[in-house]
Amino acid sequence: MATATAPAPTRRRRSANAARSARKIGLGLLGILGMLATWQLIPTLGIVNPQYLPYATETLANLFGEMRDLEFWRNVGRTLSLWGTGLAIATVAAIVLGTLVGLSRFLRKATHTTVEFLRPIPSVALIPVAILIFGLQPQAGLVIIVYATFWQVFVQVLYGVADIDTVARDTARSYGLSTLSQFRSLIFPTSLPYLMTGLRLGAAVALILTITAELVIGIPGIGSQITTALTVGDWLTVYTYVLVSGILGLIVNLLFRFIERHALSWHQSVRGEEVL
Repeated sequence: MATATAPAPTRRRRSANAARSARKIGLGLLGILGMLATWQLIPTLGIVNPQYLPYATETLANLFGEMRDLEFWRNVGRTLSLWGTGLAIATVAAIVLGTLVGLSRFLRKATHTTVEFLRPIPSVALIPVAILIFGLQPQAGLVIIVYATFWQVFVQVLYGVADIDTVARDTARSYGLSTLSQFRSLIFPTSLPYLMTGLRLGAAVALILTITAELVIGIPGIGSQITTALTVGDWLTVYTYVLVSGILGLIVNLLFRFIERHALSWHQSVRGEEVL
């Protein structure tokens, strides 16, 4: 019985994709090693006092020690819980409002000035207001997380919905497609690439503001651990948790890039990358 084999062009394409992925991973690892080597050399050469910039090897050793402590994982969990809650609230609100505004030319024009006024306001400027309303509670942190993340997703959804081809929309209407059918067949596929970009950017911004809220407001988590260590002059722990913040940011970015590529596997932007 003959066994079917993949055509030669398909095999070559898969091999090329595998080689390209391996090259990206290799370059990424090389960059990390270069950063760690530079970090190690700075205190070694006396450029910065090791008291204020611990050696990279010492910081990594302390990180592995912290990872054996249950409280470390509790703090990571608290940070991720606050991050996920803020991201979810901001995303739902941005999708609903962005879709409604994007579908209406009148609403786009009516809200343009308001959006451009509110969007540049730094969310950290709202910290005093949030503390005044909610006190030193996680809800105060959610205010600045949701505010900053909302605009990242809202603007992308707004542009994505507004980018629908006029001829395609008129054709859908002329064929009598229901609102639900238009959303499923026209609005959603057109705006999905914009939405995924907004989610990826919003996820990173949400993590930054989560740790900022923990630092400033004192909400339990990675940020509050940095503040506590800084107060007692424990620079090694400070850099350890800063390193943890960077690792979480890298994981979040890789996760949302993975989701984006799979959600848009049909889209020209992703398929174009595969054949290059």
